[in-house]
Amino acid sequence: MIFFTGLHNLYHAKLIDYTFISINRFIGSRKRISDFEAKTWIMDSGAFSQVFKTGEHLLTAEEYAAQIKRWSRCGILARAAAQDYMCEDFILKKTGRTVKEHQQMTTTNYRDLLKEMDAIECRTQIMPVLQGYKPEEYAAHLKNYGGLIAQDEWVGVGSVCKRNSNPHSVADVLDAILDIRPDLRLHGFGIKQTCLQDSYISDRLFSADSMAWSFAARYEGGSPHDPELALKYKQKIETMPVQMNFL
Repeated sequence: MIFFTGLHNLYHAKLIDYTFISINRFIGSRKRISDFEAKTWIMDSGAFSQVFKTGEHLLTAEEYAAQIKRWSRCGILARAAAQDYMCEDFILKKTGRTVKEHQQMTTTNYRDLLKEMDAIECRTQIMPVLQGYKPEEYAAHLKNYGGLIAQDEWVGVGSVCKRNSNPHSVADVLDAILDIRPDLRLHGFGIKQTCLQDSYISDRLFSADSMAWSFAARYEGGSPHDPELALKYKQKIETMPVQMNFL
């Protein structure tokens, strides 16, 4: 499993092998103009903060595609996550929509983004995202994508970051997806140590990301931007012993 370290500060991207950086670092009040040094990274669509605050994404598919192309020349941009809509209860209450509506909006955004990427001839691959809350909802969303998700595709699994205290629920979601498409390479958004230390989960993920190191630093009185803390957390994740809890 490849672990992508979430970062706030773009200056630190050159220090860490695999990083996870939100589009929010490039737009709005943080609008950036100059290139930055990076190794291998994934661009996140900023879905959680944007949808939580406004109910929508701040960028159109055309605008997001342009941002992806602009920053694809910095380091190795392995993937850009599609503009998904989360399905946790507190999000649905805020938007007033249903799981099915958020799933359909996620699929539509993915399709629209692919068209925009083709139009501007940008070769960066887009990571489709599966959404839902119950395992069967993820399975249904996967089926609804139809032929849009290619064989062996690298696919994001959304709405799981709030379940880190319940590894069983995360495992059930991964199983529901892989039972239908065992070929998929799954990426867990915001998966923390609690889940990753369980072999049942880590063996089913191709990759995962987390900014837990930053939140922990803030809670413990340290700097949430300290690259040394990020590196220590990355090393901890990559070297920790796994437990066979599900066998």
